[in-house]
Amino acid sequence: MSHPNETSGLSYRDAGVDIEAGDALVEAIKPFAKKTLRDGVLGGIGGFGALFEVPKRYKEPVLVSGTDGVGTKLKLAFTLNKHDTVGQDLVAMSVNDILVQGAEPLFFLDYFACGKLDVATAATVVKGIAEGCELSGCALIGGETAEMPSMYPDGEYDLAGFAVGAVEKSKIIDGKSIVPGDVVLGLASSGAHSNGYSLVRKIIEVAKPDLDADFHGKPLRDVLMAPTRIYVKPLLALMQTLTVKGMAHITGGGIVENIPRVLQDHLTADIKQDAWTLPPLFQWLQVHGKVADAEMHRVFNCGIGIAVIVSAADADAAVKHLEASGETVYRLGTIRERKAGEAQTIVS
Repeated sequence: MSHPNETSGLSYRDAGVDIEAGDALVEAIKPFAKKTLRDGVLGGIGGFGALFEVPKRYKEPVLVSGTDGVGTKLKLAFTLNKHDTVGQDLVAMSVNDILVQGAEPLFFLDYFACGKLDVATAATVVKGIAEGCELSGCALIGGETAEMPSMYPDGEYDLAGFAVGAVEKSKIIDGKSIVPGDVVLGLASSGAHSNGYSLVRKIIEVAKPDLDADFHGKPLRDVLMAPTRIYVKPLLALMQTLTVKGMAHITGGGIVENIPRVLQDHLTADIKQDAWTLPPLFQWLQVHGKVADAEMHRVFNCGIGIAVIVSAADADAAVKHLEASGETVYRLGTIRERKAGEAQTIVS
């Protein structure tokens, strides 16, 4: 009679889990994570929990957290076998979210789940995550890699991320100081970022473009997969220079649904469509998908990654400061009193 502890019994490998691959990935990740170390890190990759001490320069620190994924942009990554940008997407979606409340990102954790672990693919993704953390000044201090046989199709995986930042209680940006006459600035996006990809993939399915063809100097596939821009460092620097009254990360819902999130009910953002030129990628998507303007503004960022609201007196200085930091800045419009029954953001 055999016993469960005899070598003839089943092992984890029989269940489809490769323990050695997981160990190899952990070792591959450590150098990437090491590059992201910053003040406050007490313990990182390898422990049961990651330890972080809020920097002592904060007098009344308020922790701000955000979690997100990459959405169906992952489906395009699988189709194109291109995994080097989605890690930065993952970080950007969370750190940009907490940034707009005035928070400095402190640390980040990721979750990578797949059916069968491919170390090379996973390491490429995590390298992108670490690069995103470097760009945002936060530490990659932990995460989870889950190999779950039969849960995902071969070659596919899922990603989720979690960022924590801190802001002085007195400096939380909540939009409450926004008044009529304030100016709305827009910082250029790097592409579609990580939103609207269900529609992007449908347009590709209908248009059947050559994804390797040149598109304004780059293969179309690279333009479609361009990583989400991270705005942390230039905007944190701007906040040290002048008063930022409100900020909106332009994600799902586009300009028309995200700017209202920082406006009081009696205010409307009057955005001028001719304030910026729709970038070539969005022109291509609109033409090949026959997408109406209103749908474009609701689904895509249309070339604007973050909206920044400042007083009219500070607008020139804000533009100059952000442009000196390498950002492309547009004067999108102004804030005014809202009329009865009117939307809180109007693009005209």
